[in-house]
Amino acid sequence: MTDELSAVPSESSGTAETVAALEQELDADGVLVGIVMGSESDMPAMEKAAAELTRRGIANEIKVMSAHRNPDVVAEYSKTARARGLKVIIAGAGLAAALPGAVAAHTDLPVIGVPLTSKTSVAGGLDAMLAIAQMPPGVPVACVGVDNPKNAAVLAERIINA
Repeated sequence: MTDELSAVPSESSGTAETVAALEQELDADGVLVGIVMGSESDMPAMEKAAAELTRRGIANEIKVMSAHRNPDVVAEYSKTARARGLKVIIAGAGLAAALPGAVAAHTDLPVIGVPLTSKTSVAGGLDAMLAIAQMPPGVPVACVGVDNPKNAAVLAERIINA
């Protein structure tokens, strides 16, 4: 799959051609779980989710996008997730941990938040955990334990197989 977040048809291409191209891309990669994180520094932790999904035979993709620095990218990724074949999105974030909620605000897919710690975390990641768990009504986000992306992968598999 390309790193493009959405296929933008040229003015000369028709809707049927665009849909056919999207279906061909989806058939080619079969990605079911998107893994996103707010910062490149989150990669070592979130790669554990990717490794667990891969071990379980579930195709996944991993991307860095910040709810604060790249809100339009987060919105586009989330809005197009279902059309691209995703079934679940795992979002890792620390500190204010806005990413899982920002993703959930733009998709109806299940979103699993992974609260992450950093050197400036409050109370060992409590800040991130509360930010993820305390979503407003109508914007649900599941929350696994602090620094536990493996459980997010296991939960994603259970959701897919439900």
